[in-house]
Amino acid sequence: MPPAHAASSPGTPGSSNSTTGHGHSGATGVAPEVPSGSAPGTAAGAAPGVAVGSTNDAIDALDGRLIRLLAEEPRIGVLECSRRLQVARGTVQARLDRLQARGVIGGFGPEVDPAALGYPVTAFATLEISQGQGADVRAHLAAVPEVLELHTITGHGDMMVRIVARSNADLQRVIDRVVGFDGIVRSSTAIALENPVPYRILPLVDQAAAE
Repeated sequence: MPPAHAASSPGTPGSSNSTTGHGHSGATGVAPEVPSGSAPGTAAGAAPGVAVGSTNDAIDALDGRLIRLLAEEPRIGVLECSRRLQVARGTVQARLDRLQARGVIGGFGPEVDPAALGYPVTAFATLEISQGQGADVRAHLAAVPEVLELHTITGHGDMMVRIVARSNADLQRVIDRVVGFDGIVRSSTAIALENPVPYRILPLVDQAAAE
């Protein structure tokens, strides 16, 4: 799963030194901001009926288009986003600020493939932990670089971790390090054979934007 980085890199939306998103407040062909006297609930450049600033946590069609554009071209600047979406630059920046403040967009960092780093083996370990040891186990697992994710779960186990290794033999070393802690009393591990549906979010974004 892709990591989330809070900081923007040069050339990304929200960055003050974006090569394509600074120095101009608008562009030819870009729809103007909605005047203060305009009817509420309509976005600049958006189709009539698209809600803006709703009180719930849903995203609207413009949010969805913006998220998809950023996912497909993460190095694009705010000004270029406004040109592609045909809305004002200020509208794009306001939408970005709101989506980041709500945690919908967690960052603009690169997606890193563990296999390309030399860790082609992925496994999922279910852990049972001792009563009252949750905080210590979390700290222990956070210190293991090969642990990419940790979830607390219901069912037969208490936690599930996604781990990577350099090979099947190296996986044993990683597992030994993961479970080598007094607070972990039992574990079971499943090796992932293939990843036919990699982590994705855009289909969910499209569905949320359409609701």
